[in-house]
Formats: sequence, C-alpha cells, structure tokens
Amino acid sequence: MSVINLIKILYLMEYPIDLAGGGQMSTKTLCEGIVEKSSGGLVEGNNFIPVVCCPRLLTSKEEDYDFEIVTYDSDENREDTRLRRIVNFLRRIGSFYKIIKEEKPDLIHVSMSESLITFGFLRCLGFFSKIPFVYTDRGLAYGYRKHSKMCIKATLKHADKLITTTSYNKSLWEKESLKCGIEVIPNTISKAFNDYDSNRREEKRKEYNISDDELVIGFAGRISEEKDWPFVPKLVKELAKTNVKFKVALVISVYESGDIKQVEDIKAGIIDAIGEENLIYMQDLSQEEISDYYYLVDIFVMSSMFESFGKAAVEAMSRKCSVISTNVGGLKEVIAKEENLYTKETVDRFIDRVKYYCENKEELKKDREFFFKRYKDNYTIDANVSKHIALYNHILRN
Repeated sequence: MSVINLIKILYLMEYPIDLAGGGQMSTKTLCEGIVEKSSGGLVEGNNFIPVVCCPRLLTSKEEDYDFEIVTYDSDENREDTRLRRIVNFLRRIGSFYKIIKEEKPDLIHVSMSESLITFGFLRCLGFFSKIPFVYTDRGLAYGYRKHSKMCIKATLKHADKLITTTSYNKSLWEKESLKCGIEVIPNTISKAFNDYDSNRREEKRKEYNISDDELVIGFAGRISEEKDWPFVPKLVKELAKTNVKFKVALVISVYESGDIKQVEDIKAGIIDAIGEENLIYMQDLSQEEISDYYYLVDIFVMSSMFESFGKAAVEAMSRKCSVISTNVGGLKEVIAKEENLYTKETVDRFIDRVKYYCENKEELKKDREFFFKRYKDNYTIDANVSKHIALYNHILRN
C-alpha cells in the first residue's frame, strides 16, 4: 500500500491576494494550479496543500478560493509616517510567527519582498530553521533601496532557492554572490487566458464597430510611476503625425483618488491626437473582461520605464496580439524580438514598426502568430505550476 505524503506549502504575502497586482495574481494562479494537479492524482508521491498567508481580504471571502487562506491584520504598505511603518512591520513579524507556528508548513514560499524581510527577521534569529524556504523575486536586483537589499541578502543566506522571473534578473543576482541557488520560473497569468477562442476577436470587434481591416493599438495597466503613463499620449501623437489611421483601446486600473486625475489627463491627450471617436476606454476590468479586451487589439504597446517581467505583454500574446515594448528590465527577454523594442530616445523605432505592419499586413499576421506561439511555448499555467512542483520536490528530497 503506497504512502501518501501531504505536503503543506505556506505562501507569505504583505498584500491581500484579492488586490490587483502581478504578485498576487501569480500566487493565486499558482495555488489554483497546484490544487488542480494534486486533485488529479499524486505528484511524485506527494499531495500538495497550498495555504496563503496575507492581510485581510478586500472584497472577496476566504471561501471563494479553492485553497486555504489565513489572514492577519495589517496597515497599508505605503504608510505616511516612519512610526506607522515600524509598527506595521513589528505587527507583521508577530503575525508571521503565530501563523507559521500554527500551520506547521513543510515548506515556505515567500512571494513578496517585504514579506521576505519580515520572515528574514525571524529566520536570522534562528526561528523556523528546520523549515526550508524559497523566495520569488518579482522585481529586479538593482531596483531595491540599499537597506532593503541588505536585509534581502541577509535572509537569502538561509534560503534553499531564489526564484527569478527572467534570466536577466538571475544574471543580476548572480553578481551578488549569493549562497543559495537561483531558478528561473516566469510569472504566470490568470487562467482566464488559458484558451484562445478564434471567434471571439470577430465578436468583440463587431461589438465596438471595428472592421477587420482597422488597426487597433492597445495600452493597459494600473496607474503607477513605473508604467510612465504620461508618455502614452506623446506616443499616440507622434504616430498620428504620420497619417497612420488607427484606434486606441485603453484599459487602466485605479486604486487611489489621485489616479482619476491622471486618467483624465491621459484620455485628454489621446483624444487631442486622434479624436474622441477613435478612443475606446475601459476601467478596472476583471481578469475575464481584460482577457476579452485583448481580442480587440492588433498591436499591444508597453511604455514602462521599469519592468521586471511584463505580465501584460504575456496576456496580450495569449490573445494573438503583436507586442511592441520599451527596452527595459526583463521585457527584452519576454518579447524576444529586437525589431519590436524601442526607448524614449528612439520613438522612431516604434513609429517605423507600426508603419511597417500597416504596409505589410501579412507580416502583422505572422508576428501575431509568433507571439502566440511564444506564449504557448514559455508562459502557460501548466508550465509554471510544473516547474514549481519540480522545485518543491527537489528541495524536500534533499
């Protein structure tokens, strides 16, 4: 009679898992995938049980999820005073200690940087030294403030593995001479993007009165400094000067009252360049809604000034969009097509690429298929979950 090993993986997070964001979404999708694989049968003799530890949920309920969620009280992570930041940090340390003691996980997966520093305070003092742990760095090694990086490196001395989402970030961390090994596992996108519906493009474009030969350029993301949204109207204006005819499909997620003013400025700049009739605007879409949005788009454009991975680019690929992106961070690796990269100083590369597509419609079709294949070959949920499970098993065996 075979022995079933129940393996509990505890995921530590400093943001609620139902708050929109790449780290939260990737962790949620990973846990869903692990539950699905485990329910379908044992994985190398193990049955994995994911448990997420995060601040209290914002809009959803714990029972809405296929996996267990353990919550704790937390302030915002953008506290306006040093005292509030320190108090919240100390409170999180106490919460992590209590939850880890109660849950008794077989392995800890730290999903965010502040959570790593919090857990690191405990681990460096000798607590939970018998529990192996891994950390996924969803940023870039050079993107941390000096004291944060010092704390991260001190904690990683005790880690069993550092996971990076790109080989580019792996190469950055390798220069830091870490004691733990480094594994590359790309971010994953929501299961809402799993299946491509060949009829959905025609349906969505008909819904918005877009003919098949009209060019639609897409921009999507949350309001944040890294996304460089003020640059988007400038890109649109420069392209409009070339007499290329196109519509813009714009999706923005907002979180704070000040975000609304930025949205209005972005919309006004685009309308000034191409007219209100050529702007399609949507806001705060669900994952299902945004997966439908990409069916409208021919060319998806990223304007980020800092991007560790570029989840939106992968979402667009999954819906057969061609992707043109700024050449920053891990985006070059994700895009993997030099002709489709530009910088703020070389906007003409962006303009020339779009014009080339307009003059060579067959090339646009080929590139849309190229990016879709790239998604299927590298960034599916199944590939992401399988790599995590293989890593967990390797660590637990050793």
